[in-house]
Amino acid sequence: MTQTEIRNRIEEIRAKADDTFFSVHFIKKNGELRKMVARLKVSKGVKGVGLAFNPTEKGLLPVYDVQKQAFRMIRIATIQHLQIKGEQLA
Repeated sequence: MTQTEIRNRIEEIRAKADDTFFSVHFIKKNGELRKMVARLKVSKGVKGVGLAFNPTEKGLLPVYDVQKQAFRMIRIATIQHLQIKGEQLA
């Protein structure tokens, strides 16, 4: 995927998911398949420091993993399945 395609994909996910739960399956950096129920715009546990890098530039989408109750990064280029509000996007 090109950088432009990644940015467009991230914007599409943010627009559709907004403030709701969604399901995503993607390939982790180590090659494992990861299945996650996630959410955007979660402020629980945020200390206000921010990230030291821009995740979009690295093809990552920061989300809150509902099952593990922690923030995680999704590699956009490796998404296998994405379902938001009952609509399958990938």
